[in-house]
Amino acid sequence: MKRLSRPGEGEILLLTASRLLDGRIVWLGEGDHWHESIAEAVRFTYEEAGPALERALAEAEQKEVVAVYEVVARDTRPPEPVTTREAIRAHGPSVHPDFSYDHAPVREKEKVG
Repeated sequence: MKRLSRPGEGEILLLTASRLLDGRIVWLGEGDHWHESIAEAVRFTYEEAGPALERALAEAEQKEVVAVYEVVARDTRPPEPVTTREAIRAHGPSVHPDFSYDHAPVREKEKVG
């Protein structure tokens, strides 16, 4: 496993991935469930993130996610990623508001209609 990023003062680590079903960005939340909203993400210390990342990687196929890794974020409500790339991933497409999506779960959307 690669070395974890070390958060600075006032920063935490989050775990993120891409959902296989639709490629959406997801964040590891309570109970090892993946959520579309960064506000639902569990906040990890450096020491907690390693074991959590190993567990998430081991369960990735079962949970239908790929490309699991850690993100350094400011410890705010909601957390705010420190890099531009991760901020864009967290808050949706930056091109035009019409290309963004709401955060209703895909499986709920499939049941409608």
